Amino acid sequence: MKPKYSELNLNSLSKRDILLTAIAVGLMVSIYLLASRAKYALGFPLDDSWIHQTYARNLAQSGEWSFRVGVTSAGSTSPLWSALLAIGFLIKLSPYFWTYFLGALVIFLLALVCEWGARKLLPSYQPKFPWVAFLTVFEWHLSWAALSGMETLLHGLIVTLVLLLLMTHSPRYLTLGLLSGLAVWVRPDGLTLLAPVLLTLMLAEKDNSSRLQALGKYLIGFGALFIPYLLFNLYVGGTPMPNTFYAKQAEYAAWQTKPIVERIGQLSLQLLAGAGIALLPGVVAWIVLSVKKQAWGSLAALLWCFGYLALYLSRLPVYQHGRYIMPAMPIFFLFGALALINFTQGKSFKRYQWAVSAVWQLSVGVICAAFIFVGANAYAEDVAIIESEMVVTAKWVSQNLSPDALLAVHDIGALGYFDDHQLIDLAGLVSPEVIPFIKDEERLAQYLDEKDADYLIAFPGFYPRLTQNLEPVFISNSQITLALGEKNMTVYMWKTP
Repeated sequence: MKPKYSELNLNSLSKRDILLTAIAVGLMVSIYLLASRAKYALGFPLDDSWIHQTYARNLAQSGEWSFRVGVTSAGSTSPLWSALLAIGFLIKLSPYFWTYFLGALVIFLLALVCEWGARKLLPSYQPKFPWVAFLTVFEWHLSWAALSGMETLLHGLIVTLVLLLLMTHSPRYLTLGLLSGLAVWVRPDGLTLLAPVLLTLMLAEKDNSSRLQALGKYLIGFGALFIPYLLFNLYVGGTPMPNTFYAKQAEYAAWQTKPIVERIGQLSLQLLAGAGIALLPGVVAWIVLSVKKQAWGSLAALLWCFGYLALYLSRLPVYQHGRYIMPAMPIFFLFGALALINFTQGKSFKRYQWAVSAVWQLSVGVICAAFIFVGANAYAEDVAIIESEMVVTAKWVSQNLSPDALLAVHDIGALGYFDDHQLIDLAGLVSPEVIPFIKDEERLAQYLDEKDADYLIAFPGFYPRLTQNLEPVFISNSQITLALGEKNMTVYMWKTP
């Protein structure tokens, strides 16, 4: 539990381990993309992915941070991810190939970091096969996130690296500060990393002088990246955080009123659907072991993990396979895997230890393997919905509506990428002025009249009162959505010509 600290490198991993992990990533990517192509088309499972693509394209082609060329805005949750995507447009490999490549690279690095962490924390774990890396690659939530076109897994990689450095007693507080600051450029909730680092610093360092020196190094590293982040957001959006930070909380205020038992149930269902259910006993065991050993780094990592889950449980809905809590999943699953490895080397059940260990290992492996295909199907269906609804609608709008029409839109991603009309963003990402009344349909109607909007584009269920008396001019007619019992995205005439 308390290994000597050594430099963060992959010396404990052989070239064979790295090659096998790369092959696993290639296999996973192939399964998911082939499933997507067979279901409907290649694409992304979230409309938000197209928001990143739009910012990335405009950055690469126009050299500006904007959703609409010429209008600076702070609608991208992740400046760093959008900037990385922009490279793909510069080398003519976007939007698809480069984005998939980045996702594959991130999950490859995450798998190696998790395998390294397991070997560093449990020196007796020196397998001939990188089991932890394979678990990371094929755990379906992480696979889905890797190919989602979103920053989710990059955030998870940085978080996992920081927490593993704490668990392995890294004294490099300047590096930890830089990584924490970098995490904020990926997602605003990277700020939560301050808590486990500062807690570990205070408990692990022996005296006040050491604590002050460590604190100074950490804050210098963190501030070197966090202060520019604040200045960037103030420049592009006028607020210290991106618009999404405020808009999402306003949009999902109703979630915060749900009974806590219902919210916990939904979170548990998303988190444990898959190998997580078999790893849960290990998470509990790792908590107990960390307390017994007074492993401050592990305890800080555990507190961060459950604190992060609780934070999102209180603020945002646990939907789309738990997309908002996915950054905490790698370390959560790793806790379970560490306890499983530790258990296989113990003697708790004496002569039956091997049998219990074998059953536990087999359960994790079988569930993980089965959910490869469950996850691929879920990914393919999600992509199909976005492609057949948002992308189809965006392309129709681009070809059929007057260029000077003003569109009021709830899901702006695909419309932003495939169409050039001026938009009013009803979700508040690039139109922050709607955030105060984002769920008030009567006030939204007044606002659209004041702005002289021409069309409203949304799923009918999002705005039942706004859409009830409007004339549809286009309906996507996606059979995939209809088969799920949902209504199609519709373009409504808002202002009569």
